[in-house]
Order: sequence, then structure tokens, then C-alpha cells
Amino acid sequence: MTPLFLQNIPPFIFFTGKGGVGKTSLACATAVALADRGKRILLVSTDPASNVGQVFDQTIGHQIVEIEKVNNLSAMEVDPMVAAQAYRNRVLDPVRDVMPADVLSSIEEQLSGSCTTEIAAFDEFTDLLTNTDLRERFDHIVFDTAPTGHTIRMLELPGAWSGYLDANPDAAANLGPLIGLEKNQTQYSDAVAALSNPEQTRLVLVARAQSSTLKEVSHTYEELYHIGIQQQHLAINGVLPPEAAENDALAQSIVEREAQALNEMPENLANLPRTQLALKPFNLMGVESLRALFSPIAENSLETNRATFEDIAFPPLETFVSDLSKQGHGLVMMMGKGGVGKTTVAASVAVALAGLGHKVHLTTSDPAAHLSYTLDGSLNNLTVSRIDPKAETERYRQFVLDNQGKGLDAEGLAVLEEDLRSPCTEEIAVFQAFSRIIKQADHQFVVMDTAPTGHTLLLLDATGAYHREMVRQMGQGGEDVLTPMRQLQDPQKTKVMIVTLAETTPVLEAANLQEDLRRANIEPWAWVINGSLAAAAPSSPFLITRANRELPLIRDVVTRYANQVAVISQQAIEPVGVEQLSKLANNL
Repeated sequence: MTPLFLQNIPPFIFFTGKGGVGKTSLACATAVALADRGKRILLVSTDPASNVGQVFDQTIGHQIVEIEKVNNLSAMEVDPMVAAQAYRNRVLDPVRDVMPADVLSSIEEQLSGSCTTEIAAFDEFTDLLTNTDLRERFDHIVFDTAPTGHTIRMLELPGAWSGYLDANPDAAANLGPLIGLEKNQTQYSDAVAALSNPEQTRLVLVARAQSSTLKEVSHTYEELYHIGIQQQHLAINGVLPPEAAENDALAQSIVEREAQALNEMPENLANLPRTQLALKPFNLMGVESLRALFSPIAENSLETNRATFEDIAFPPLETFVSDLSKQGHGLVMMMGKGGVGKTTVAASVAVALAGLGHKVHLTTSDPAAHLSYTLDGSLNNLTVSRIDPKAETERYRQFVLDNQGKGLDAEGLAVLEEDLRSPCTEEIAVFQAFSRIIKQADHQFVVMDTAPTGHTLLLLDATGAYHREMVRQMGQGGEDVLTPMRQLQDPQKTKVMIVTLAETTPVLEAANLQEDLRRANIEPWAWVINGSLAAAAPSSPFLITRANRELPLIRDVVTRYANQVAVISQQAIEPVGVEQLSKLANNL
């Protein structure tokens, strides 16, 4: 059966949603299906932690390349770092021979932050939407986007930059991250028009049949609707087939839970054109598995015997909670790919520590996270917050106006207000909020649910840039100053826990994240393997088949990557609410 979102599609089709719901699988399978029809297809990933190359088992990268195993299909992965370097070169190359070295150094420093990275990636994104050569070369461009919060930010930017440049025509002429934008103002206006035109663009919201996920998707729908993207489709991915639940209590509870979530989904989603896709017993890696995504599974492909590896144990999360409790305070950061359960694990650890009598602040830096959905209640000793980019930007803007705006005449105040309307202001505001919160870890626990991997690395980049600037300003002895980066690098002050699933892509991405952290002199304290079917010991052939695929990956984590590991089994009851979160952490 052809998915509804694949019927009569316009030139551009976007797949977005919270991490881990299967956006990459659906985008890749859609691209293959269209290419198999004889259409010329370009598949683009705008996710800073893209794994499209892993799916097709070939190197893709920042340039358009042909997919070796599929005729008519090409792909590219927008690399924010490569885009940022190209952007810096475009700005600096024309003036390298005419400007003094100290001025060039100052400009380079201004262009080294994560705001420049975001601008550069955005520049690439709008070029893909407006490039007439690409439109002639390809029939459709399929976008595999970053997890929701980052995507909304990307889709908002064309309007934000276009409006900013309209109101501030001289802004891009000033030195700083905006210096390369002025010539592309028309391109940004054209991108806004393409995104809001249903004859040009279709956006597919990808979700799982989970109540908390559907609530988040409902919120995403509203945000996208209000920025002009109103023709949206809904794809419910990975629904456990009822026949897979025969004689298996765990599988039956999942089927019932998913059915209830779908019956009670928010009204704005229930009214959308909808496609429901069944969970597959195999990992969606390779062209043939992608072709099978939209087809029924063969019964003879299922296994009935549970595999066992004698060298694999399943230590509970309770062990880590006990170790943290002995320390009494500190920063605990959950990191990893979107959709692996960072929010759930962070909330579970926070609830457990608060239950032991510790004062705990649970917070998130994920633009799309809604901790309230997961926590669904309150607890003594536990406070909850979210670093809201919009709220923090307004707080920062007001602070600057109240301080730097004092004594300015009307013209000077107008210039200052114009400067603060730049989307780059958000970078500073979010970093300040992050710095403010982690200082609390000196006298209590701060448990942070971070944004998906790529977005977190941009925040760390800002943290590192601030540290280098503080060291430079202080000269000799500057290395001893306690900056946020110093706090993250100190294992006595910060415990980084990498959360993953026992699936190929999440494990590989977690391993890459660990290497990135180590390059920043941050050593992960532990790994958490979440939602493991192997640890749950299912009896359904369908779930046994999936569980058997997990064991080699769990062994890799234990033997190759992690200093220490906890394994959380797949839960019969969705881990939402204080009671269920407490059970998760205390192995009940």
C-alpha cells in the first residue's frame, strides 16, 4: 500500500518530528521508492548528526553524490562545520590582503561561534530551496531534517533573516556573523514563499504511537502552522502489529498502549491526512530493507529462539543513582541521539535522587522537549525548568536595554534595539541561561536533559569559545578560571551519561559523540542502553527477532565504548509520571 504522503507529492517533501521516530528511515525509503518509479531524486539531510551515509553504506558528506545501489538517486548531508568554514572564507578571502592582521583576527573570532555555524547551514538550506539548477536536475528533493526543535528553528530562519534585513538594511554591512548575508536577501524571501506554498512543499510530521510523543507533535504542528506551513501530513511510524502480540504479555501491553494513544491523539493531529506504518522486525539499514518498509513482512523471516550471550549482563540504572547519591551534588548531563529516551532517563534519575532526600533541579536545553509530559506531576525536593530560547532571548534583550541603553538618545537606543533583533542574539541568551543553571550544581544536583547530539555540540562549541576568550583576556593564570567548560571537564563536578538504544545507528552515533566529547577533554562517565527488548526477555517471535539483533550491539557498548553501562528493559507501562519514573530508576 502506497503511503498517503507519497501520493501526488510536490517538488519538496520534508520529514520532521522528535528524534528517534524514524524520520531518516522514512525519508530514505521515500527517496528510494520515488527513484524506483524513475523520478530523479535528491535526498538531503539537514541533521547536524546525520546518518544517511550509514543507511546506504557509503560515504556521502557535504557534496551531492550518486547513491551507488539505487538508480536516479543522489544525496548530500549538510555539514554545518563545512558550511561555516565556506561562509568564513567567503567573508574573509576578499579582504585578507588589505586588512591588518589584528583586524582579520578580530573578524575571525567574531565568525567562530555557533551562530555563524547556524547561519551558514541555513544559507545552504535556503539555496537548496531556491536553486533553479537543482530544480531542473531533480524532480523531487526529499529532506531528512534535524529533530523537531532544530528544524523549527531552521524553518523560522528564512522569515527571521528576511524580516531582519528588511528592517535593518545596513546590518549586514557591519562586521560579525551577519557580514555575508546581505547578497542573499532575495533568496531568503523566495525560500519563505516555497515553504508556505503547498504546491511546492509537503511537510510530514513523523511520530510514534505514544501519548507523550503525540503531544509534542501536536505542539510542533501548531508552531509550523503559525509560521505559514499549513499543509501538513502525519505519519505514525513503528506501530507494533496486533499479530505480533500473540501469547506475549509485553507485546500485548504495547499494542494496547499504542491503540489508546492513537484513539486519544490531539484533535489537530486527528484531522490531518494520516499514514500508519507497521514496526519491522529488522533494522532499517541497506537498500533492500528500505524497499521492504512499505511492504508486509514475511512470517518465515521471524525467529522463535532467544539468543543468549554469556558475557552480556544487564546492570540496572539503580547502580548509577546510588553512586551519584554518595556524592551529594553535581551536574548530571544526559546526551545522545534524539529519540533514545534522554528525557525519560534524566527525569528518572532526578526523581530517584529527590526521593533519596537530595535537592534536585531537572532542566532541559532541548528546544523541543516538554519535561512536563514525562514528569506529569510534582515531588518534594524537585524543581523543573526549561531553557526556552525565546524567553531567554527576551530576558537578555531587556537586560541589555536596561544597562547599555541607559543614557542613550533616541537614535542610539534605536540602533541598539535593531542589533538585538538579530537571530544571533539567541545564541548568547541560551548560553547565559545554560551557564547560570549549571552553577547551581555546586550545592545541589542539576540533572540536564540535553538537545539531540548535533544541537548539543553547538552549545558546547559556544561554551568552548567563551572559555578560550576568558583565558585570552586574563592572560597568565587564565587557564585556572572556572568557566562552564572547566566545569564540564571536571569529573568531580560533572557526570556525562550517554543514552542510546541497542540499534545500529544510535550506537554508532553515540560512539561518535563520545569521540567529540573526548576531543573537548570531556570524558563520559557512563552509558545507558534504554528500551532493551533483550533485557525484557520477550516470547513473541516478532519481538524475539528484534531482541536477538540487540545482543551484538550491547556487547559492543560494553566491550568497546563504555566505562560502565546500565541497561533499561522495554517497559510494559509507558514510563510517564513520578511513580513509573521512580520504578524505572530503582529497578522495580
